[in-house]
Amino acid sequence: MTETEAALRTLAHNVRTARTRAGLSLDELGRRAKVSKGALVGLEKAQGNPNFATLVRLADTLGVSVSALMEGPAEGRVRVVAADAVTPLWTGARGGEARLMLTTPGAAPVEVWRWSLEPGEEYPSHPHQAGVVETVSVTAGRMTLVVDGVEHAVEAGQTACFDGDAAHAYRGAGTTTCHLIMTVHLPQGPASAV
Repeated sequence: MTETEAALRTLAHNVRTARTRAGLSLDELGRRAKVSKGALVGLEKAQGNPNFATLVRLADTLGVSVSALMEGPAEGRVRVVAADAVTPLWTGARGGEARLMLTTPGAAPVEVWRWSLEPGEEYPSHPHQAGVVETVSVTAGRMTLVVDGVEHAVEAGQTACFDGDAAHAYRGAGTTTCHLIMTVHLPQGPASAV
């Protein structure tokens, strides 16, 4: 079995488990997440290739983290993840990318992401579920954070925090690649674990 096949099987199992736990039919999950029933059927059969936006909508609708949909069982007390061992979930037209490094365990998990954005490259995000809080810490370069249509400049050495239930976007600014660490703090609750 290839790495891609194994990842799709894990995703299929985790989506089906989270959907069942939430008491949602395929039709209802599809309606709430704005994903076709056919795509969900394929996903739960470990077929297809869902994009990043679809994974985020499913995770938000199911009340779990994106990595909870993608990860297998925990491997031990300490987990070390190398950036090059994680496949990017988003790749921009100019070469930027987003990698979900890991999600902390517990009742209120935190996703840890590594992003790079080329100058002028933008990733627009739909609003997340109520209670989601995001932080962006720029480690090199500059970015423009757009929340509810308002632009905020964030430069190397600065961190911004905002409620993720508003429309938001990340845009590379300046003349060099922007590198940042993003955390997504998910609301506490039993639905957060798969």
